Amino acid sequence: MWIRSTMTYRMSFFLSMTGNAALTLLDFVAIFIMFSHVEVLGGFTLSEIALLYGSSSASLGFADLLLGNTFRVGARVRDGSLDTMLVRPVPVLAQIAADRFALRRLGRTGQGLAVLGWALSAVDVDWTAGKVLLVPVMVIAGAGIFGAVMVAGAAFQFVAGDAAEVQNSFTYGGNTMLQYPPTVFGKELVRAVTFIVPLAFVNWLPALHLLGRPDPLGLPEWVAYLSPLVALAVFVPASLAWRAGLRTYRSTGS
Repeated sequence: MWIRSTMTYRMSFFLSMTGNAALTLLDFVAIFIMFSHVEVLGGFTLSEIALLYGSSSASLGFADLLLGNTFRVGARVRDGSLDTMLVRPVPVLAQIAADRFALRRLGRTGQGLAVLGWALSAVDVDWTAGKVLLVPVMVIAGAGIFGAVMVAGAAFQFVAGDAAEVQNSFTYGGNTMLQYPPTVFGKELVRAVTFIVPLAFVNWLPALHLLGRPDPLGLPEWVAYLSPLVALAVFVPASLAWRAGLRTYRSTGS
């Protein structure tokens, strides 16, 4: 329904999607300007950082397209509008994801894939069958990891109420962090986003393997291929947390 509504005014949709892509592309423009003053950043060239930027942006774009509306859960809990979703014979999470479905978010995904495509043509990679397969797996599994974080953040809003910005700090904030190489961050932070909130599996570990660079934590190369399993491992507890949060919902009493 929301897609049909959006496509009723196609020029408006095109302009919205283009504007969304242009706004998110400003992050890469800032990186590009930075490289007009330096040749490498943390040992990475512009094309190598473009690989990080493009893969992370594309993954977040897919997750944001499908589950971006989960940040509204806290508002629905506060105003009681979640009640209407509980009486429908459709999973509540699916309704929240579909409500006000914003097709314009394809702009972020498109520009991320465009930068990723340019980066792959510019970087010096010793391509093998495994590395070729790793590129789409990295993007899709990364979207799964971001999606799991969104679902976990939505579950937390049943308890905290107004916690949308906490969720955004891990998704949009995490995306900004992943656009830069892990070598510019302290090892404590790298360990945290590898073993606690495993955002490193979105693109850091797969990209390091593609580029033939060692992991700052000394992890073996085969870890780069674990992103799908990590996405599944994160989504299971996130789903359980969502169900637990939904069971605690008691409406507003009005």
